[in-house]
Amino acid sequence: MSGKVSVITLGCSKNTVDSERLMKQIQLNKIGLVDDPNKAETVIINTCGFIEAAKEESINTILEAVAMKNSGKIKKVIVAGCLSERYKEDLLKEIPEVDVYFGTENYEGIIKELGGNLKKELLGERLLTTPSHTAYLKISEGCDHPCSFCAIPLMRGLHKSKPMDELIREAEFLAKNNTKELVLIAQDTTDYGKDIYGKNNISELLRKLSEIEGIEWIRLMYAYPSKFPDELIEEIKTNPKVCKYVDIPLQHISDDVLKSMRRGVTADRTRKLLHKLRKEIPDITIRTTFIVGYPNESEKDFEELCDFVREIKFDRIGTFTFSVEENTSSYILGDPVSVEEKENRKNILMEIQKDISLEKNESFIGKKLRVLVESVEGDFFVGRSYRDAPEVDGEVLINKSNSKIKIGKFYDVVINDYDEYDLFGDILLKEGKEK
Repeated sequence: MSGKVSVITLGCSKNTVDSERLMKQIQLNKIGLVDDPNKAETVIINTCGFIEAAKEESINTILEAVAMKNSGKIKKVIVAGCLSERYKEDLLKEIPEVDVYFGTENYEGIIKELGGNLKKELLGERLLTTPSHTAYLKISEGCDHPCSFCAIPLMRGLHKSKPMDELIREAEFLAKNNTKELVLIAQDTTDYGKDIYGKNNISELLRKLSEIEGIEWIRLMYAYPSKFPDELIEEIKTNPKVCKYVDIPLQHISDDVLKSMRRGVTADRTRKLLHKLRKEIPDITIRTTFIVGYPNESEKDFEELCDFVREIKFDRIGTFTFSVEENTSSYILGDPVSVEEKENRKNILMEIQKDISLEKNESFIGKKLRVLVESVEGDFFVGRSYRDAPEVDGEVLINKSNSKIKIGKFYDVVINDYDEYDLFGDILLKEGKEK
């Protein structure tokens, strides 16, 4: 049985869930877990291999762990996750000092390497690395979409939904451990269920999750735009536990770029979906992401994208520069847009969004928002409203002198100030008590 183990997680929230499941299995096998790699005998690195910057971070982290091993600070280095799934043979040649490489979700192999046995019946249990009141729930793995720029199917395979009963048990476990907010994640959450139930039944999953005692917010991320179900719009609209929030990664709006990206959707269909969401759910928060600097993105295409952002006035956007990836269909297009031009386009788009965000935030002055308080920073309690997904969106900063507030609890907050991304407010008092 291995001595103390430290798990380093890189990349996205899906990797976070994988690491949390792995760490719970390590704990169940009574193997010591430590946060600090310097206090461990074995270091496990859960890598990301999505884009160039993420790959570089993963490789640098591996090299740092190998250096610790060579100096005698640790005894064993285990590498898992997307990078080793995609580049295992290359890594074996280039960094042979790593003791063993695993791909994605190989919990059994890793636990055996540590001298333990996988507790399969307890795979739904996790050791949360997020604050206990918020947890990610990964509802499926892999992706069937042929997006030209994306290497996820190479690392995670085709779409595979997790059975609904398993997700319910996992969510019930989380709720019993004080989780109040579930953040649903996948490569495409709208595809949930099609492979095992013969239909997209994300709406049914939302309904069943909302019946779990203790769960108060359910938030939907990574909803693909091409086949967004009408019943999902209705569920977001009518289910009080489902946040009026949806993350729809659009990537672009130019038909020429969308076609080359193989997104399976047009500018017209995209606009119709967004207008329908806003019409059916007037207070909905829509988050999206865009890629700038795609090989066939002309200046005209980029201007069209800028105009689209001004037109729709998204509540939140994230912008990424194109990263050329081996073995994707866009690889043959090369990388003709310079790094400088990509960064320039990214900055322009985010400046447009900053003005939109200021305008949106100003509209909340004097309004009441339900806020989940998460931490204390300086003179403020820091929380999030239904408009704010963890890690990627804005925050609500609450005057600390107002009241004694408990972390992980919900409070009504009256907004009295704002900046580009955050809101400021005071706890709403009722008869001298926190409401």
